[in-house]
Amino acid sequence: MQKLKSLGNATGYTFTYDKGLLESFENRHLNDYFIKFNCPEFTSLCPITGQPDFAAIYINYIADNRCVESKSLKLYLNSFRNHGEFHENCVNTIMKDLIELLDPRYIEVTGKFLPRGGISIDPFANYGKGEKYEKMAEYRLLNHDLTMEKVGNR
Repeated sequence: MQKLKSLGNATGYTFTYDKGLLESFENRHLNDYFIKFNCPEFTSLCPITGQPDFAAIYINYIADNRCVESKSLKLYLNSFRNHGEFHENCVNTIMKDLIELLDPRYIEVTGKFLPRGGISIDPFANYGKGEKYEKMAEYRLLNHDLTMEKVGNR
């Protein structure tokens, strides 16, 4: 069994983006099933103004041979805390880092950012590996947000 560095050890938080924090473990169940993570307290910085941006990040994926270890994912997402990046880039960076780590069959990452200046931004990125999951990715991309949401303060 692979030794995980973060799990079971004292938590040391890094506030600078670091994809090296991500760890994975063997997926023992090779049937299709979704794994979903919700991070309602994601924070990054505007790369222009340095003001904080707050979001809920949703990660859904169908694993192939590897799964992401949840504590390492928490530490990784926390590493965006002082990272200056546009909302769209945060979502795509998270997805691409997880693809590099896991080589999943399918993955989607959604960001629901709180409004700043009267506008909220909700980027969605996804990826499918192989014909079956490429079709799934295309379908989910085209149909991911068909219901208008009521926006109050979010």
